Amino acid sequence: MAIVVAEERRQKLAELVNERGYIPLAELVDLMGVSESTVRRDLDSLHDAGIVRRTHGGAAGSIERVAGLTAFDERRQKQVNEKQQIGAAMAAIIQDGETVFLDGGTTTYEVARHLIHRSLLVFTNSLPIANLLSGCRGIDLVVVGGVVYPKTGVALGPMTTAALRDLHVQRLVLGVAGITRRGLFNGNLLLVETERAMMACAEETNVVADATKFGQPGLAFLAEWGDIHRVVTDESLSDEQRTLVAGNVDLVIAGAKSQAKAEVR
Repeated sequence: MAIVVAEERRQKLAELVNERGYIPLAELVDLMGVSESTVRRDLDSLHDAGIVRRTHGGAAGSIERVAGLTAFDERRQKQVNEKQQIGAAMAAIIQDGETVFLDGGTTTYEVARHLIHRSLLVFTNSLPIANLLSGCRGIDLVVVGGVVYPKTGVALGPMTTAALRDLHVQRLVLGVAGITRRGLFNGNLLLVETERAMMACAEETNVVADATKFGQPGLAFLAEWGDIHRVVTDESLSDEQRTLVAGNVDLVIAGAKSQAKAEVR
C-alpha cells in the first residue's frame, strides 16, 4: 500500500511540474503537503526516471525522454523483422468485429499495421497508432487521451487511467520492456500504472515482445503471470527463455513453421 501511495504522490508531483513548467522546491512542499525531504526524494526518483528535470532549487518539466522509453523512431529500427513477424502473428489471432485496445509501442505498432484492412473497434493511447489507423475504412478508432510524453507519442498518467475506468474491451495488446519468471516489467512507473488500468478493462491480455525482452527485468513491475493470457514472440527465443513462460500462458512463436504453444496455466 505504501508503494501505491508513493506512486500516486509522484504522479501528482509530475503533473504539477509539467503543467507549470517550473516550480520552486518550497512551493512544491506547500502544494504537496509533505515534508521537504519527501519532495526531494520524489523529485530525485522522477528525475532518474526522466519524467521531470531536477534543477537547483526546484524542478522543471518539458522533458525529452521518459525512463525506459527511447524515441519512437529510434526504437522502430531495432529487431525490425522480429517485430513485423510478431505483429502479423498477433493480428492473425484478432478476429474481425472485436473490440481491441492497442498499447503504445513499436511492436504494437506492427500489430496495427497488420490490422489496416480489418473491421474492428480499436482503442489506443498511442498517437503513432492513431495516425496509422485514422484513415482506415473498416476501423472505428477511439483515442484515449491524457498527458502525451515527448518523442513517444503515448498518453499516460491519471487523466488516461480515468478515461479507462468505464471501458470494456475484448482484447488488449500490450508491449513490455522485460519478462522474467516473476512476470512482466516496463520502463516507467506512469506507464505501468496506465497499463494496469488497460488490463483491468480487458477480457484478455496479450503481450507482444521480441526475444531480447526475455530474462530482462525493467524498472517497474507490471504484472504477474496470472494476469496474462498469451505471449507472442519471435522464433529466436531460446529453450532457456521459453522456460520463463512455459506453464504460465499460451506462447505463440511468430515466424515458426508451426506455431508453438506452451502448456496453458
